[in-house]
Amino acid sequence: MQTILTDFYTLESYEKAENGSFTAHIHLNKDHTIFKGHFPGNPVTPGVCMMQIVKELTEEFTGSKLFLKTASNVKFMAIINPFETPDLKLQLDITENEEDVKVKNTTSFGETIALKMSVSYKK
Repeated sequence: MQTILTDFYTLESYEKAENGSFTAHIHLNKDHTIFKGHFPGNPVTPGVCMMQIVKELTEEFTGSKLFLKTASNVKFMAIINPFETPDLKLQLDITENEEDVKVKNTTSFGETIALKMSVSYKK
């Protein structure tokens, strides 16, 4: 899997459901340099990084190189501190045709939902 977020996270495991949705378990690297600047003494996972992780996982699961077309209903609902909650669960409901891939994502840690969004990618 090619990633622009080098050493930012590790895909620990994933399952594919019968309906085609995926549940991925990732582990954030709390020592990544991004967290030194975002924010010093109070590390917060940047939202754009979470959006990139969803894209990279979708590319992995579909086997397609994707380009973001639209993002809607993007809601950051909780701060993801990589020292306190490095283990995340991402639910990806993926539908695709010849030209596009649509994803509904919910990212959580424990019982807390951290991110919800719907995105559309162009193949």
